Amino acid sequence: MKNKKIEDINIGMEQPILTPNELKNIYPLSEKMINTVSHGQQIVKDIISGKDKRKLVVVGPCSIHDIKAAKEYALKLKGMADMYIDTLFIVMRVYFEKPRTTVGWQGLVNDPDMDDSYKIDKGLKLARELLSYIAELGLPAAGEALDIVTPPYIQDLFSWTAIGARTTESQSHRKMASGLSSAVGFKNGTDGNIDIAISALEAVAAPHNFISINPDGQVSIVRTTGNADTHLILRGGNEPNYSTEHIRAYEQRLEEAGLNKSIMVDCSHANSCKNAGNQNVVLQDVATQIKAGNQSIVGVMIESNLFHGKQPIPKDLSELKYGVSVTDECVGWDDTARMLEAFVQHIS
Repeated sequence: MKNKKIEDINIGMEQPILTPNELKNIYPLSEKMINTVSHGQQIVKDIISGKDKRKLVVVGPCSIHDIKAAKEYALKLKGMADMYIDTLFIVMRVYFEKPRTTVGWQGLVNDPDMDDSYKIDKGLKLARELLSYIAELGLPAAGEALDIVTPPYIQDLFSWTAIGARTTESQSHRKMASGLSSAVGFKNGTDGNIDIAISALEAVAAPHNFISINPDGQVSIVRTTGNADTHLILRGGNEPNYSTEHIRAYEQRLEEAGLNKSIMVDCSHANSCKNAGNQNVVLQDVATQIKAGNQSIVGVMIESNLFHGKQPIPKDLSELKYGVSVTDECVGWDDTARMLEAFVQHIS
């Protein structure tokens, strides 16, 4: 009986990977990158607090699966960001990890080869390579903090962070977010529940203690000071929730909780009924509300790629269409440019 195994019964393998510091030594920060991230973090915080009257636009692919296409997209977006700098602060959506209700591809960090080989060390290297490239362009990046261990590897290159609908209620994610250097947006639940996001905003502002890894890869106690630079993200639920009536109700809930009335509208997901073309309908409605004097809408999120649509992941990856999403349906670049041009004209 002494030799009977009672732990790791369902563990097939454990494989050590490089530490955060080892990855950062491969892809170190330049002065330009540091300035891009630092400036981006501060501007986003100023927009959320109302000090900066521009609107925050988080726009980019639903998920990153092709580094080459992502770099091409970043180059295009940098030009647009410079064009609209007086009205919008544009941050590229660079999502490497994808939550799954059941199963499916979990993103570039977890499965970079898209074949269930889960070469996470390779995924982390690709992620940091891309983020370094984007920061060197002078374009801020936005990501979703999904895995609570990976932030020490790449979080230093994000100027804004989201906590998704499936993890907003998670105590672990709230603790992690309380220590992030960037501003953090919390989405309402997948069913439209706003209360869990409001509770998250309250919880994240407080100090927390939790176990994670430090930059040298050592298991450590992390003690945070709290993060007050947070806001609500509306992504819809059982129905869209971006209307004037919805937002007025959420403004009241935030005020009752003693929180800043700072709201971002996600034009995708349930607000677009998962139809990429409907994102423009949402954006136009939001622009009308802003033009009418709404002060609580601080930004929008748009799922956009080089080309419109989505595609399944084929067994033969050579069959992948370049610049087309493999997760949620995205609007193409031309539509993105038209949408943002109209948005600027409407709110200016």
